[in-house]
Amino acid sequence: MMQLDARQRAMLEEMGVRVFRPELPLGRMDDAPPSPPPGGEAAVPAARVAVARPATVAHAAPISVPRAVPGEIAGMDWDALQQAVASCQACGLCKSRKNTVFGVGDTQARWLVVGEAPGENEDIQGEPFVGQAGQLLDNMLKAVGLNRQGSGAQGVYIANVLKCRPPANRNPQPEEVLQCEPYLRRQVALLQPQVILALGRFAAQSLLQSSVPEVATLPLGKLRGQVHYYEGVPVVVSYHPAYLLRTPQDKAKAWADLCLALDLMRGGAPA
Repeated sequence: MMQLDARQRAMLEEMGVRVFRPELPLGRMDDAPPSPPPGGEAAVPAARVAVARPATVAHAAPISVPRAVPGEIAGMDWDALQQAVASCQACGLCKSRKNTVFGVGDTQARWLVVGEAPGENEDIQGEPFVGQAGQLLDNMLKAVGLNRQGSGAQGVYIANVLKCRPPANRNPQPEEVLQCEPYLRRQVALLQPQVILALGRFAAQSLLQSSVPEVATLPLGKLRGQVHYYEGVPVVVSYHPAYLLRTPQDKAKAWADLCLALDLMRGGAPA
């Protein structure tokens, strides 16, 4: 087994090749999709990486899409952005996810709905807002003439702040939101929606952290009933459908929020 000195390790790290100690198995470093096949992949001894010729190192550890930085993400088109999300390993959520959840809907839609993070069903299906909460959201949207399968005036695009499910559906952590924020920012730039409906406290905090300095300490109810802005786009804050399933008496307030967003689209809401 070959020993690597500090200079060799630095060169491998610069190339993006992860070097492990001999007693540990080598992690997955290929171009496979985020969800591994049943049974997983066989561990490869670390000694296979520590070889003398650079060409052999390249074959032993092919590099997938490099980790994108915010400046690169800001110039991506839809396909590149979706690929970057699918291969993202910027935080620990990549280790527990089954699928990334990029978004769904009409990329020409005037409405953008932003939730917080995928749950178990979303992680399995790779689509935001499925299950009971998704059914409630679909019914709410249909009430104002929108459909996730629709297009044009009936179209809507649905995404989350986080693109990976937090384990056990725990709350998103600040560093996770920070790593995912450039992806959402680019989705907004590509969509150029006329209104954003932010569902839940973490969605509101992520979108309004620059425009509402005290947003982290404000309850969601204090953010409702008014028009905020994200990257120049009007934002209406409302309750998350999962919360409404637990607290159905607040559905009337959520309906009022939808009406406010609808008035914005019609040009009748205050700026």
